[in-house]
Amino acid sequence: MPQGTIKTYDEGSRSGLLLDDQANEFAYDASSFAGTGIRLFRIGQRVKFQIEGEGVRVKIRDLRIVTL
Repeated sequence: MPQGTIKTYDEGSRSGLLLDDQANEFAYDASSFAGTGIRLFRIGQRVKFQIEGEGVRVKIRDLRIVTL
């Protein structure tokens, strides 16, 4: 499962950007979060996730916090 770091997070829309460990940038939103419930991220927080699709159709799934 790839890991990365939260680059931005907008609490109002529950969306933002993350950087994987190869410095690729991905957008995520509330539908990307693993499980249910509210997730609050901090910039710099480590996460793991799944990538679905290719090119402009990439979707982040199963986004989970690695470190608090």
